[in-house]
Amino acid sequence: MKIFGQHDQQTIVQFQHVRERAVDAALMADGHVGYVMPIGGVAAYRGQVSVVGVGFDIACGNAAIRTDMTLDALGDTPAKLREALSTIADEIADTISFGLGRKNRADDAPTDHPLFDDPAWDAVPPKHRQALHVKARQQLGTVGSGNHYVDVFADETGALWVGVHFGSRGFGHTIASAFLALGQGEAWGARVPEREVLLDLAQPIGHDYWHLMTLAGQYAYAGREWVARKVVSILGATERELVHNHHNFAWKETHAGEEVVVVRKGATPAFPGQLGFIGGSMGDDAVIVRGTLPEHATPEVQETQRAALYSTVHGAGRIMSRTQAAGKRNRKTGEIIKPGRVSPEMMHAWVKEKGVILRGGGPDESPHVYRRLPQVLAAQEGTVEVLHTLTPLIVVMAGANEVDPYKD
Repeated sequence: MKIFGQHDQQTIVQFQHVRERAVDAALMADGHVGYVMPIGGVAAYRGQVSVVGVGFDIACGNAAIRTDMTLDALGDTPAKLREALSTIADEIADTISFGLGRKNRADDAPTDHPLFDDPAWDAVPPKHRQALHVKARQQLGTVGSGNHYVDVFADETGALWVGVHFGSRGFGHTIASAFLALGQGEAWGARVPEREVLLDLAQPIGHDYWHLMTLAGQYAYAGREWVARKVVSILGATERELVHNHHNFAWKETHAGEEVVVVRKGATPAFPGQLGFIGGSMGDDAVIVRGTLPEHATPEVQETQRAALYSTVHGAGRIMSRTQAAGKRNRKTGEIIKPGRVSPEMMHAWVKEKGVILRGGGPDESPHVYRRLPQVLAAQEGTVEVLHTLTPLIVVMAGANEVDPYKD
């Protein structure tokens, strides 16, 4: 069992409960309380998969594309640059679908993707299959709300990057909810408590979940790549490199000579040499990292990599809940019932100082609610190497009062 960084007691207790049921486990430095398993948790199981471990936003993850365009191509004065960035931000917000239950309204939405003909669909009960199929087609390539975003960055050389963060939307949420119910002896679609459900992959229920989880992974990859490439086209740029990872998923891997199922919930795979894109917040830098290469790692670091189950953080990690940050509002009237600790003015002051063009977002996603990413990465004890530091230029998210059931 390996714990990186410092965590509150509730997170530690959650992690210890997970560890009791797993072969091995690790907690990343961005960890915080989640449903049953903490965000930032990694757990290895023998022939089983944890439904709440993978989570409701199956295959939530990050994708980043390095383009052939540089910052100076957008404007040769600060005023021209800001005008160009503002125009691009508006076009992203108008072109990409953000928010609760949105449909992809683009003419080239990927509704004919091969994943819609995958045999795994047969694992969905016939009476639910068509409706889920329709929902999945409509939402592929939508971003959602919560902490999901589309960003444009510049790296240390001035090269422009596009970064996105979201998962399998309503499709993945439906799969997770259904198997959480089935695992508790209830029917597909029944509402049940968020409890630990470990499914045996050798049994029909585990087999079906695994194949639908895998399909949700394909769905998330297709959606993120479509959105990122759409933004590259808005920039008028060309793709040069793609870095892409899930961080809410399960993989069959070999650790300590044994094949196990590794569940990462808000944790990025980081095998030696493997690339990852890790965001900070709307007002902080992001990074492209690589699992530390053997030739760059001491024996102690290599042992720590193994103890981490070759994983790292997926972001900076929250330090306050959404309600703590933004307060509580009447959903119908918008009236503030309980004030939050972060005001819109505080959020916009931080973002303005950073020079970021922001569209959407709210106090519950302000930089104030997150740890600082460099400190979190340092707490990972040398198990990853930073290759690029990405400075945010544009951040586009859903509006402040959106509530998204499909967030990670």
